Amino acid sequence: MGLIQNGKWVDQWYDTKNSGGEFRRQDSRFRGWLTADGEPSADNNGQALKSSFKAEKGRYHLYVSLACPWAHRTLIFRELKNLQDYIDVTIVEPVMLENGWEVSDPLYDVKFMYQLYLKADSQYEGRVTVPVLWDKKTETIVSNESAEIIRMFNSAFNHLTGNTDDYYPAERQASINAINDVVYHKINNGVYRSGFATTQYAYETAYNELFEALDDVEERLSKQRYLVGKQLTEADWRLFTTLIRFDAVYFGHFKTNKKLIADYPAISGYMRELYQIPGVSDTVNFDHIKTHYYASHLTINPTGIIPLGPEQNLNLAHGREYLPATV
Repeated sequence: MGLIQNGKWVDQWYDTKNSGGEFRRQDSRFRGWLTADGEPSADNNGQALKSSFKAEKGRYHLYVSLACPWAHRTLIFRELKNLQDYIDVTIVEPVMLENGWEVSDPLYDVKFMYQLYLKADSQYEGRVTVPVLWDKKTETIVSNESAEIIRMFNSAFNHLTGNTDDYYPAERQASINAINDVVYHKINNGVYRSGFATTQYAYETAYNELFEALDDVEERLSKQRYLVGKQLTEADWRLFTTLIRFDAVYFGHFKTNKKLIADYPAISGYMRELYQIPGVSDTVNFDHIKTHYYASHLTINPTGIIPLGPEQNLNLAHGREYLPATV
């Protein structure tokens, strides 16, 4: 764990002293946008983006951790949108200690991700995270914001791949954005707010919000196939990467132990359905997931011992066919 300060790497855990023990995630700093023609587009607020990049085969490189739920989203979209031959991938090492994410980099032979951040911007200050979408042509970071990378992958390469599957359809964007906001704060980031809390109050607040949100999702998914109805959207994939890690890691490691995902009939079936979609299971690596959390977060798990369980059969029938879905 650490961050870049004054051009140098500093090994430092998250500071919660000024937030009442609450973990607060740093906003992503690289926010360029990849488009079909390379022309600048507008963000969700209608503001022109600072930089725009053209979708081209072989131009971009994706750095991910198989353990990280945020990076996992981008790997899933790379599969769903048939981008395997268009965007290369480098997987960082699962254990992240005093030097941050370690990497065997095929482009510049750097050993740590913070070196790549400084190559992109020598003045960069802050946390070093994955995913990173790198432009080999201009030798810089396009984006390190997973929510935006998946939207780029959703449409920017359509004219090259012929894959027009749309996980952020215009007519459902308001509904998708609304559920994304709840899922991000209370579930995606909620597990981290529970696990990284340093006061009882901060922990209990995050814990209660998390399970209230999971109860709401369970009720929703008992009545409809996906989060916004009959159609599978980005909202489902953003939730999935937290769900798939929950029983193996968050339940014990982050003390979110009121219920397992296996205890929610609708959510667990829904999670298995998404896992069983072709290509998705190839992006799930429980060895990396458990190794990263238990062997990296020594503030939480000082011994670094990695649990052997749990046993999960994610290929069991999901039983969701009775709910209508749009193909």
